[in-house]
Amino acid sequence: MNSPARALRARNLRTLAGLAALFLLPLVVAFFTYYGSPWRPARRVNHGVLITPARPLPPVRLPERRGAAAAHGTPLRGTWSLVYVGNGACDGACRQALWVMRQTRLALNNDMTRVQRVFLVSAECCAGELLGREQAGLEILDAAGPAGAALLREFPSPGRAHSLFVVDPLGNLMMSYDARRDPHGLLEDLKKLLKLSHIG
Repeated sequence: MNSPARALRARNLRTLAGLAALFLLPLVVAFFTYYGSPWRPARRVNHGVLITPARPLPPVRLPERRGAAAAHGTPLRGTWSLVYVGNGACDGACRQALWVMRQTRLALNNDMTRVQRVFLVSAECCAGELLGREQAGLEILDAAGPAGAALLREFPSPGRAHSLFVVDPLGNLMMSYDARRDPHGLLEDLKKLLKLSHIG
């Protein structure tokens, strides 16, 4: 084989090796980064705390309190629900959580009709004048009785005074959020859930 042909062949081999390296190098780097270092990609795509497995809530009916001019008293079925559990006197933590619920629902724009706001009152029901003035459209359900106790047991107790809960249209408790944190995370998660959901 003459010299020019040998040089052309060598050049072609170098080009082929360069192309192979171009495609294989990222795979090799990714492999060693994942398996050879403590770094891992973030696995959470949600901002709230996922309740796994989702908890089916008992289909109880609770007395409705119309202090907040609720449109209708429905159980936690048939639509997405943002739920707050707390004392009916509604202290500062309660007011903050209800405010976050209201603003988050409003920010859903056209999808806001797919989400209801529910206040499950665990005791001392209810600060009707306050809630009626500040929280029009809020469902206020008296959960202080035996039926309510069975329902409230399904909601995690730690940090409940500052927690908002998401319940799906089938009555499954899915997620919780700290109402003291940036509410945009709750809004983003709700938008994703509503986009993916064909119910409610």
